[in-house]
This record gives sequence, C-alpha cells and structure tokens, in this order.
Amino acid sequence: MGRQGRAYPCPVTTTATPMSQLLDGPARPAAQQPWWPEAEALDRAAQTLASFPPIVFAGECDVLRDRLAEAAAGRAFVLQAGDCAETFAAATADNIRDRVKTILQMAAVLTYGASVPIVKVGRMAGQYAKPRSSDTETREGVTLPAYRGDMVNDFEFTGDARRPDPHRMVRAYHASTATLNLVRAFTMGGFADLRHVHDWNRGFVTSPANSAYERLARDIDKAMRFMIACGADFEKMKTTEFFAAHEALILDYERPLTRIDSRSGRLYDTSGHFVWVGERTRDLDGAHIDFIARVHNPVGVKLSTRTTPDYVEKVMDLVDPDRTPGRLTFITRMGARQIRDALPPIIEAANAAGAAVTWICDPMHGNTFESASGYKTRDFADIVEEVHGFFDVHRALGTVPGGIHVELTGNDVTECIGGAEKILDADLTKRYESVCDPRLNHRQGLELAFLVAEMLGGE
Repeated sequence: MGRQGRAYPCPVTTTATPMSQLLDGPARPAAQQPWWPEAEALDRAAQTLASFPPIVFAGECDVLRDRLAEAAAGRAFVLQAGDCAETFAAATADNIRDRVKTILQMAAVLTYGASVPIVKVGRMAGQYAKPRSSDTETREGVTLPAYRGDMVNDFEFTGDARRPDPHRMVRAYHASTATLNLVRAFTMGGFADLRHVHDWNRGFVTSPANSAYERLARDIDKAMRFMIACGADFEKMKTTEFFAAHEALILDYERPLTRIDSRSGRLYDTSGHFVWVGERTRDLDGAHIDFIARVHNPVGVKLSTRTTPDYVEKVMDLVDPDRTPGRLTFITRMGARQIRDALPPIIEAANAAGAAVTWICDPMHGNTFESASGYKTRDFADIVEEVHGFFDVHRALGTVPGGIHVELTGNDVTECIGGAEKILDADLTKRYESVCDPRLNHRQGLELAFLVAEMLGGE
C-alpha cells in the first residue's frame, strides 16, 4: 500500500537553519510512495544520503535555468531524452556511452534545423523510480508489491525481490554519481566533438531505410565544410553542456539530497539539475508540488488532457509566483489524437496568467497501448504526429515550442513499432528489454531528430 501525508525531514543541514523548517510545512499527501517495511532502515538510509556530497551543484542548476529561459524565448531548443527507468544492471559504461552518443547525434541534427543552440538534458543519473497504476501486481494467483523502479525494489517477481528496501536509494545515489561522472567525461573530453558526431550521422543516412534524410545530412555536411573553410575554431566544439534530469518521485530520496546553497541561502535539490512532477503526483495540495515549489532548481510539471485552465494558473502561482523565465517548464503529454484540441486552452490560460514557462512536448506517454501480441508499445507514427500537433498549436497561437521530451535508448531494441525500420508487432519479441515503458531505439531516435529538424526549419 502507498503512504499518504507523511513529512520527510532531512536531518543534515549545511547552515544554522534547520532543514526541516525550510522543507516541512503542513503534512501533505504524498502519492506513489513505497511502503517501507522497516522505519529504522529508512532512517539509516536517509541519514546516509544526507551525509553524502551533492550530485550536482547549485551553479549548474542556475545555468540550466538560464538555458531554459532562452528556449522559452525561442533562442534555444530543448532535447530531453533518456531511459524510461534506469536500472542498476544497465548502468554500464557501454550503455551510458551509447545513450549519450544518441542524444549528441540528435542534438547535432536539431541544431541545424533550429539554427539555435540545443539544450541537452538527459533522463539519466537519477531516473530510478517510476509511478505505478496499482500498488500490487498479480501473476498466476500470486500478488506482490508492484515494481517501482530499482530505487525501491527489484523487477524479479519474487517476495524478496519485490520487498521495498530503503538501502536501494543509497545504491541509486552511487549509480547516479557514477553515471553523471562518466557523462561529464564524455561530453568534456572530446567525445562530443561536432565533427565526430556528424560522421556518426553520415553512417545513419547511408542506410537505404534512412535515405529520405540524406538531403538534410548533405546540407549539414556543406555547412561543416563552410565552417572549416572560414577557419571556425573546432576546438571549442569538442565539448558541450549536458544536464541531468529525473522525476522527483520518491521524496525519501529527494529530501535528504536537498541542500542550502552557501552563496544564496536558497534550497536546491542536488540529486539532479532539473526535476519534474509527473501526471500522477501533481496534486496542488500534494507533497510533490509543495516540494518543487520550495527548491530553486528549474522544475517541470507534466500536463495531460485532464489538465484544466484553472489548474495551470494555480500551479504557476504555487511554483513560479514571480514568473521567472526558465524556472517552470510545462511538459505536455496529450496523445496524437488529442493534442490539437487539448493544448490550446492550456496555453491560453498560461498566457493570461503571465506565463514565462518553457513548453516541451512529451509525445511518448499519451501514445502507449497494448499490441495484439500483448506487449506495451508505441507507434512511431503517433509519436511524430503528436510533435506535429505541438508545433501546429504553437504556430497558430504565436507561442514558442520549446523542446521535446522522449524516452529512448542507445541500443537497437524493438519496443516501439514503426519507423523507417518498419518494426512490426511480431518483432517486439526480438529485443524487448524495458522494465517499464517502451523506448525508441537508436535509429528511431535519430529518425525523430531528422523529422523534428524539418519541422523546426519550417518555423
């Protein structure tokens, strides 16, 4: 069963002000929280987390807020991408490298299409927890706790594996720090060199299945040669900014990692540069909205077709009362068939309330269905159509489409049907590896980038 209304004090502070005074207001319901079986084990885990160094730093969060403000104004575009749910077993150097490589390739294509900088934000180094539609799962008459992500329990369907273990939050911290450490090495050590990234994309378009994007690749190639001829300093293009983001779901993890910045005296959730609240936890009176309202990170709220104009105004007043550009991002997840009708009143309400928000399209979560073979999947065509609808609505209203938010992997899995590869329902059994939601594979991610680049070029 889930816990409701618990306070989550952080026992360690870096200043004389008790952290509990800054984080704990009136008791609020906290949806989607695991029921930890041992209070003492939870307290030990929380104290351990509170004693650890931050994973990210306040100054880095401030930089991201500035970048998101640029995206809100149309002077940048956000690519937020990564795993649906990270796992400890998949936190290997090869997997992290391939995911970063895919995001860098997509960003290179989007940069050309948008003619503005791409803000690269990974769903990684912290995405170890997932909300569930039920607290339990039943198989062949056996009922066990639902899998809530490696931060909470294990995917294996046994009593011991599914028992929530607070020490797994400590493991999630170590996996996150190791992941972000490797990401920093890749993006600052030459792996992100624009010339290498462009060469990787050349290999993608030489495949007959992807030949439709060859013209855009040739245009990028011509632009690269022009830059070289003009003596462009490619040394400055060997590194790139890369930020880490995840859903701030398990408050027993987020609160101990919330710290007071010694420069400003403000609270920051140092578990990631950007954290968001999902569809299942965005209650205005809930603990999650209260939490992101108190921290100074750039933060996001996911909005579905159930969102009302009144909700938009109220959540802006709670989370971004000063209407600070880059502070609040709305991540819309409407579905391909609903977005053109559902999104306009939401944007209009935000504008009427003085919005300074960044609008990002999540074309994944509103387009999930069960295939005939019984697999949870998404159709690549629906994903593209939702992004089209997102751009169409913003064009019609004269507002700014600020970015996209996609679940993907750097591996060639078969979890989403369609795309140039023409993955069919029958192909899902070949490499369906996700422990939660279906992800775009490496090729589908790149294909989406080329299609979005064409949309951006038409702006």
